Amino acid sequence: MEFSVAGIGSRFLAIALDTAIQTAAGIAILLIFTFVPALSSMVGREAGVWGVALMIALLFALMYGYFAVFEVLWNGQTPGKRAAGIRVIKESGRPLSAAESIGRNLLRIIDQLPGFYAIGIVTAMLNSHNKRLGDFVAGSIVVRESSLAAMRPSWDAGTPQASPMGAASLTIEEIGLVDRFLQRRYDLNPDVRSRMANQVLDRIRPKLSLDNCRDQTAESILAAVAAEYRSNARYA
Repeated sequence: MEFSVAGIGSRFLAIALDTAIQTAAGIAILLIFTFVPALSSMVGREAGVWGVALMIALLFALMYGYFAVFEVLWNGQTPGKRAAGIRVIKESGRPLSAAESIGRNLLRIIDQLPGFYAIGIVTAMLNSHNKRLGDFVAGSIVVRESSLAAMRPSWDAGTPQASPMGAASLTIEEIGLVDRFLQRRYDLNPDVRSRMANQVLDRIRPKLSLDNCRDQTAESILAAVAAEYRSNARYA
């Protein structure tokens, strides 16, 4: 599958917005520990070590956990990425797992050295997919968002139907993957095209009812699923 890779500019905009949010949240944490009596006493003389350790742990979680948590919950996006219209995914097109997202974002410790993500920016400039070190570790890539409404599918939506194949149960991301394959299938050689169709179908098969499709190829099933989904979306 081919994806529109996010440029360094859009990624920098996203990190700038996320950093602004983190800074505001970090200031809030410091103010809480300073002015809330129960917490400010923890960083005083009696329990200073534990109080400071707790505050540092919270700030560390904010600095690096922020990205991992949002990317897992928002399917590869943070507030900054969403505003910039980009998303991080696996090179295969699949969403990142929680472990992969955590590993990817822990590498920010190195990517941001010696300041302003210098190592990350230089690394991104030296490869065609604009990857930083964390992307190489997680096997991820940051892509531009594509609106399903703006897609121009090559199949006919047809007439409304009762969704006998269960296409209506697919998520936006899943039907988007089907759409991208159908749009690009004629650019693939036959072996890659067949293998890709089977991989996409295997991903969405658990949500479909394919009892009447046993004699059809994976590609024809995907075309039927896409037509069924689009037909129901048009007449919903």
